[in-house]
Amino acid sequence: MYLDEQYKLYHAAHSLVTDNHFDVLHIDENSNEIWLEKYENKTSQVVRFVQKGFDWKNHLKRDIAQVFQKSKSMKKLILGKRIELYNVYVSSHAPVDDWEILKKPMQLKEKNPLKMKIYYLDEADSHNELRRLEQDLNLSLNPNPLYSEDVKETKVRNYKASLLQEMQNKRQEVQNVFSFGKPYFTYLLIAINVLLFIMLEMNGGSSSIETLIDMGAKYNPDIMNGEWWRIISSMFLHIGFLHLFMNMLAIYYLGTAVERIYGRGRFLVIYFLAGIGGGLASFAFTTSVSAGASGAVFGLFGALLFFGLVYKRIFLQSMGKSILIILVINIALGFLVPQIDMGAHMGGLLAGFIGSAIVHLPNKGSTRVQVPAFLLYALLIGSLAVFGINNNLSSQTYQLMQIEQLLMEDSYEEVVSLAGEALELNGDMEGALLFQRAYAYIELNEIDLAIMDLERSIESEPVLPEAYYNLALLYYNRGEVEEAAEMITSAYHMKPDDEAFITLYEEITGETQ
Repeated sequence: MYLDEQYKLYHAAHSLVTDNHFDVLHIDENSNEIWLEKYENKTSQVVRFVQKGFDWKNHLKRDIAQVFQKSKSMKKLILGKRIELYNVYVSSHAPVDDWEILKKPMQLKEKNPLKMKIYYLDEADSHNELRRLEQDLNLSLNPNPLYSEDVKETKVRNYKASLLQEMQNKRQEVQNVFSFGKPYFTYLLIAINVLLFIMLEMNGGSSSIETLIDMGAKYNPDIMNGEWWRIISSMFLHIGFLHLFMNMLAIYYLGTAVERIYGRGRFLVIYFLAGIGGGLASFAFTTSVSAGASGAVFGLFGALLFFGLVYKRIFLQSMGKSILIILVINIALGFLVPQIDMGAHMGGLLAGFIGSAIVHLPNKGSTRVQVPAFLLYALLIGSLAVFGINNNLSSQTYQLMQIEQLLMEDSYEEVVSLAGEALELNGDMEGALLFQRAYAYIELNEIDLAIMDLERSIESEPVLPEAYYNLALLYYNRGEVEEAAEMITSAYHMKPDDEAFITLYEEITGETQ
């Protein structure tokens, strides 16, 4: 009889694994207890088999309570938030009292409660209980053929070995997934970033815009003039120690994981594909000078998300929830903190995900995925480049950057022409454009035109104190002392610590500060 129970239990468990795609969570050979799981539509169907009989209903109820507690401790192994537990007892006899009331579905009163159903496969009602289990699981189990005792013993031994091997294969798969490469390139990238940061500090400082541009930061006017290499070089430059520290910390934790999962070569390709995608997105959507490895870092997030798509169970049972929480926090911070380059972050995340699909995971490659991913990446990069060029050309901020560069080259007539075109574009840089064109007019000795631009400039938001200062100078030189006094007073109140403002204020008003 004991052998019949064993055969019934292991035959049913083996059928669920081999024919119905259940995974083995746990096997206890001593007590003949097996836990299986199948995850679909955010729900885990968990089947627990145990060879165990009870004389009384209360004994059975006590075991059911213990199973509820055991299920809670096993939640880390179970994928779904919703858990349906099918608790199957295999025994030669059922409890002698009225135990069948326990067949009613039961659940604990808590958030996302675990639901349990009981099945009791005793000698008298085994067939009906198996049919009920099949209906509830919406599947079919292989029928139990009649075998001799020797054959049953062999079958039990084979089933047990097969289930144990299946569980061992899953564990080995987890170990293999995280051992495709030692994080050599991760450490090399960190070293390069740190070295270049030291070079920045030694050549003017990492917060100096001029130094950053000279060293290869993302500077849209130069990129528009053909220096596309800045998309890559800007990945290795950082603005301030905190910026460097946060990105290197992220590369250390994310990079080591990605390099172990994908291997060295794939990791390096993903890193650069993500960095390029992030850099181009920054070029397309932000005109300010920028630098940093943030695009590549978010690309590593994308690589881990792709890994989670392929190895969902391993991802969720290992790093998945932490990665998702950190990613959501970083995206939220990007929208809350104005200085963060969200274009680089989101572009890097998307490019990293697509780049991971291009190289794919070791031993998982598929041309049906990789070829479309390559075409999608090419489309993404091309679209960002084209959109970026058009968006910069139609941006007042970009035109203002061009004008500032022309002023440094003393190209005043070009400044006047370009500023006129920029003022016809939509934007909030009208005051700054008028101020810069007024400066060019002054250098061209067109004083009346300069005054007209400066008068318009102080009516625009945000107001530049320098516009009041220059206007005061021009009025004063023309003998319009009252108007000059009014302008320098406004300038002085806006910047009371500026030495030039103080000197002109005292000269025009005669007041000493």
